[in-house]
Amino acid sequence: MGRLAGKWCLVTGSSRGIGRQIAIGLAREGANVIVHSRSKEHTRGTLSALEKYEVRTDSVEGELSDLAAVERLTRRVLEVHGGVDILYNNAAIQGDRKEIWDTGIDEWKAVIQVNLFSMVLLSTAFARGMKARGYGRIVNLTSGIRDTPQLSPYSVSKAAVNKFTQDLACELRGTGVLVNHLDPGWLKTDMAGPGAELEVETVLPGALVPALLDNGGPTGTGFRAQDYRERS
Repeated sequence: MGRLAGKWCLVTGSSRGIGRQIAIGLAREGANVIVHSRSKEHTRGTLSALEKYEVRTDSVEGELSDLAAVERLTRRVLEVHGGVDILYNNAAIQGDRKEIWDTGIDEWKAVIQVNLFSMVLLSTAFARGMKARGYGRIVNLTSGIRDTPQLSPYSVSKAAVNKFTQDLACELRGTGVLVNHLDPGWLKTDMAGPGAELEVETVLPGALVPALLDNGGPTGTGFRAQDYRERS
């Protein structure tokens, strides 16, 4: 049996890329996985990839740019599963590259809604149940991006992710719920493009480290998936 046998996990944006790799890694550890995408139709590839691990799976849909859709997604998971044990807030958008003074407020709002506000809603909704049960892991994906003002909304949203992670971790300290952020590295995904440094598969096994922590482990801190790539 895997180290996460019987745990229910939700991975946002897990129809492809980093999210799919995290879902596969969790399934390898015996976890049951809820796959998320904008449309359930897009989750089929990941669900198919999980079949060989003989874990339970489910899929949910929800456009994270829409607050009502995030609330519907959350409500469905709570009604069907009673919550989750592990939450990976992976889904994010980058926005278009442009000079910082040419980036309009609507573009800022769009990126921050998906990358920050939806993460806050999902984290706080599921953290309550985790706290009541005395166990939970929330992993918020961040970025090591720096010195790239052409993507300022994205980088600022990820800085806010880190600060929210610290605040939520402080609130939940001593409850058995650990909240950390994870930098997956510069990987060849649809967002980063083929010019990125590493293949997306190298996000494992490092991406699982925050989920595998024992109670009393570090919380409110950051992990870099690529620091662990030689340990697979």
